[in-house]
Amino acid sequence: MANKKVINKKLGELLVETGIITQEQLEHALELQQDKGGLIGEVLVQLKFTTEEDIAKMLTAQYGFAYLPLANYEIDHELIKLVPERVAKQYCLIPIDQIASTLTIAMSNPLNNQAIEDIETLLHCSVQVFVSTSTDVRQAIEKYYK
Repeated sequence: MANKKVINKKLGELLVETGIITQEQLEHALELQQDKGGLIGEVLVQLKFTTEEDIAKMLTAQYGFAYLPLANYEIDHELIKLVPERVAKQYCLIPIDQIASTLTIAMSNPLNNQAIEDIETLLHCSVQVFVSTSTDVRQAIEKYYK
């Protein structure tokens, strides 16, 4: 599944341009990311410079994915059975809908093409991606895979 960039700028740049974080906060986060690794969005959230929701919404603007908050979203238990719990946890994703041979998933990192390819191979379907916060996805996994 190829993702088409809508905005050809880095996440950090967009966050600065929209006033969500300052240039100084971005530089601090980039230094920390260089030392410890991880995704820049996660580093910014850990530093409490921004929220998961801001990161998710910015990813939607940057790459054209739709944002789906999961808190009040009801998922059919038959869909949950399609994706093994270990896969959902490993990739921080959850199935939310299926129409014909297209499975819609919500995930915190919509750029994880390996996760999308693994789901497509495992379930012999195509995948449509929505962005949710990692907290929303983890809470949904806890709720539905009990």
